[in-house]
Amino acid sequence: MTLGSCRNRLLLPRCLYGLLFRQYNAGVERWILHVDMDAFFAAVEQRDRPELRGRPVIVGGDPAGRGVVAAASYEARRFGVRSAMPAAEAQRRCPHAVFLRPRGRRYAEVSEQVMALLRQYTPLVEQVSVDEAFLDVTGCERLFGPAEEIARQIQERLRTELGLSASLGVAPNRFLAKLASDRDKPGGLVVVRPAEVEAFLRELPLEALWGVGEVTAERLRRLGLRSVGQLAAYPLELLERQFGEYGRRLHQLAHGVDDTPLALGAEPKQVSAETTFDHDTGDRDFLETALLALCERVGERLRRKGLAATTVTLKLRFSDFRTITRRSTEAESVCEDLALFRRARRLLVPQLQPGRKIRLIGVAASNFASARQPALFGEEKTSRPVDSAVDRVREKFGEQALRRARFVTKTFPQSEVREGPA
Repeated sequence: MTLGSCRNRLLLPRCLYGLLFRQYNAGVERWILHVDMDAFFAAVEQRDRPELRGRPVIVGGDPAGRGVVAAASYEARRFGVRSAMPAAEAQRRCPHAVFLRPRGRRYAEVSEQVMALLRQYTPLVEQVSVDEAFLDVTGCERLFGPAEEIARQIQERLRTELGLSASLGVAPNRFLAKLASDRDKPGGLVVVRPAEVEAFLRELPLEALWGVGEVTAERLRRLGLRSVGQLAAYPLELLERQFGEYGRRLHQLAHGVDDTPLALGAEPKQVSAETTFDHDTGDRDFLETALLALCERVGERLRRKGLAATTVTLKLRFSDFRTITRRSTEAESVCEDLALFRRARRLLVPQLQPGRKIRLIGVAASNFASARQPALFGEEKTSRPVDSAVDRVREKFGEQALRRARFVTKTFPQSEVREGPA
C-alpha cells in the first residue's frame, strides 16, 4: 500500500499530508486538475428553481438602476451578456431574461458541498473562489484511476449529485490546467499531456499567459511577437534584457513550465461586502443602515470560518466616481455584526459632508485571528452566542427569518460578499 493510495490519508491534517505526499511522490509525473463551475450563481438558481432551466438568467443588480451583472447563464450569454456588464445593458441585449438578486449565503452553502466532494479524491485542494479549485491528484491512480478518469468521475458526480455543470482541465501544472478548463466551456474536459504542451500553447494569444495584460502584451507586440508560440521561440536573454526577471517567467510560461505549488488550507486575506445604490445619496441614516447590512454579511462569513478580524476597512465611491478607503486596526479581534459596524461607522462619519453624495459603500475585515477564545478550566466556547444563534436560524429558515427592526422600512441592493487579497 502506498501513501498515495491509502484511504486513511484523508484523516491526516492537510498540511502534513501535503508535505509527506510531495516527498513520497518525488519524481512521479505530476497531475493537476482545475475545476471551474459553469455560470455558478446562475446555475444554482436554475437548479433551485426548475422553471428557470433553459431560460436566460441574470444574477446581479436591478436593470432599472445602476447595478451590474454578477453572473449570466449560458442562455443569456448567447445574447452577449457578460459578468460586470451594467444590468441595464444586459436587459437591452436580452430583454426576456430573468433578473435575480444574488443570494450570497446560498452560493456559499453550495460551494461548500462542491469542495467537500472534491476533497473525497484528494486533500490537496486549493480553493481559489466559491466556484473554482485546483486539485493535485498525483499518485492517486491506484485508488481512483488515471487523472483523466478522476476528472470524469468528478464531473459526473457534480452533475448527478449536485445538479451542476463544471468544466475541467487536466495537465501537469496549475497554469496548463487552468488554460485547459477554459478551452471547452461549458461542460468540457480537456487533457494536456506532457508531449502535447507545445502544440496546445502554440497558437494562443499572448494574453493567455498569467500576468500578461494590455501593457505587457503591447510591449511584446513591439518586439514582433503575436502568439505564445512566437514568444517561446524568442531568445531568453533578449526577454530578460527587456523585462528583467519577469522575462524569465514569461519564457517559462510560454514553454508550459509552472512549478507553482498549490496553496493548501490557506485562509482568505480578507472578507468584504459592497453594494452600489440605485441613486447617489448623502442621507446619513440610509448610509449607516446600509453599512450595518454589509457588516452583517461580513460577520456571518467570518463566523462561518471561525475567524475574527483586527482590521476593518471602509470603501466609498462618490458621485464623481472618486473612490477612497479608510481603515482602522485595533488590538481586539472582532466578528460580531455590531462590533464591526461600530468600527466601520467611525470611519464613515468624517466622510459625510454637506453636498457630498455616495454611490457605493463597502466594508472589509482582515488581519485574522481565531474567533474562539479559551474559557475557564481549559474549555473553549464561542464568545458570539447571539450572532451565532441568529446565523443558525437564518441557515435553517432563510435569510429573512430574522431581521433587525432598522431594516424593516429600508431596502438595499444585494451586497456581494467576497474573499480575497487585502
